[in-house]
Amino acid sequence: MDDHQKRNLTFFTIGLIFMLSGIEYAVILPTIWKYLQILEAPPYFLGLGLSAFSLSGLLTGPIFGLWSDRSKTTKSIILFSNVFEIAGNFMYFVGYSKWLLLCSRLVAGIGAGAGSSIFGFLTRSTRPEERAGIFAAIMAARQAGLLIGPAFNLFLRLCDFKLGPFVVNKYTSPGIFMCLLWVLLQFAVLAMYWDVPPIGSEEGAAGAVNLEMKREGEEAPLMGSDEEPVNTYRALGTDRSESSASCEMQPVNGASNPFKNFSASREFLREEVVVLLTAQFITLFNQTALETMVTPLTQRYFGFGELGNSLMYSLCGVEVILGFFFVRWLSSKVADRAVLAVGLVICCTACIWCLVFLCNPRGFSQGVRRSVGGLATILGPLWAGGLTNNLYIMLGMMLALLLMITVMTALSYDRLTEPRAVQCEHSSDSGG
Repeated sequence: MDDHQKRNLTFFTIGLIFMLSGIEYAVILPTIWKYLQILEAPPYFLGLGLSAFSLSGLLTGPIFGLWSDRSKTTKSIILFSNVFEIAGNFMYFVGYSKWLLLCSRLVAGIGAGAGSSIFGFLTRSTRPEERAGIFAAIMAARQAGLLIGPAFNLFLRLCDFKLGPFVVNKYTSPGIFMCLLWVLLQFAVLAMYWDVPPIGSEEGAAGAVNLEMKREGEEAPLMGSDEEPVNTYRALGTDRSESSASCEMQPVNGASNPFKNFSASREFLREEVVVLLTAQFITLFNQTALETMVTPLTQRYFGFGELGNSLMYSLCGVEVILGFFFVRWLSSKVADRAVLAVGLVICCTACIWCLVFLCNPRGFSQGVRRSVGGLATILGPLWAGGLTNNLYIMLGMMLALLLMITVMTALSYDRLTEPRAVQCEHSSDSGG
């Protein structure tokens, strides 16, 4: 197997890793709220459980990154971090208490910390012209996981048996299911993942420069002397021209330090960088906060269970995929800052909508009822007014609408009751 095939299989395996992370999020999120209620956990444990995963990933990310920088390998890091994913999901499956459930998300989050090493590997092992496409494909793999993840709940919710001393039901089954998937991924990493030479290494640099020389039809030394350091960045407007391969080359000589003149304050305290980092923080803060509160709200107001929440998250996944294509199309038409501005306007509109209607939904429900009734009284006369001489079409439409609502009523007959149990359960939770 040549290096090109190894490289493609390695990128494919990385895509599997990110897809599994999306599946795990989409499988566990719709059920964790009810799971915590069964374990008699207070409502704030939902936020703790979801935040614990991100917290451990945040703390272990730099550690895995440092390990990757020193060892120049990522395969062993991925295999090691996946062990925590396997252990964390098995602890989630056991579900002995609310504290074990909380610890399970902490342990599983350690495995997510390997993402920093993976992105570093992708940066070193890709050329500038292909890097954006590969990064987009990797992130799309996670979105695909978010999209298909809720579909697994359609059969996981039917689980009702014992596995030795453990009970497998619709709340514990996501844990053992993800545990098995991460175990299978270990074999995939062993078989299809290689630490291919990065572009900046001696082997990668030689290949890149040789390819460039073949294109230009000239001979040139592969590397400069020790007195002539290889530049990693080139300012705009310079009068010196260098090949794209040499711009990407990292110094392999220990005497040359690419971070010698690096200043954190100069790089990260620039106005545009501060704005972008703040935008990332705020959008992710709002997204995760909304995802945390949506399952309690759907249970309180609509009586949604794991099936309803799974379908809702699946539809949200479709919306995310469509939004991805919309942003990609929009970014080809306008500047990136315009895309950011459009996104912020949409987010602000959605938040204002929630403030107006979601905080007091029963007032909102009466408004919807009156709006639907008003729309019917407008369309009814318009429909009949033009069909006074064609009663078959007019009455046929009336009959079709009646048949439609009859079928809807028959299919939803068990749901057409006042959700007293849900209200009582919510009242007891509030009182506790």
